[in-house]
Amino acid sequence: MAKRVKRPKSVLKLPDLDYSKSAVLNSLPSLNSRRSYEHAIRDFTEWYCSEPRLAFNKQS
Repeated sequence: MAKRVKRPKSVLKLPDLDYSKSAVLNSLPSLNSRRSYEHAIRDFTEWYCSEPRLAFNKQS
């Protein structure tokens, strides 16, 4: 059987964003930077999800 090649997703949903958020936050050495980035990401996600649009996609 041939192995299927996994293509990247064209639309990201909130669980995918949580994984990306964790990766970004874990890459920051400073606790203050982590807190600031986490706050900014949370605010942006809440704002974006409250707007009447489609989910995140590669064009966003």
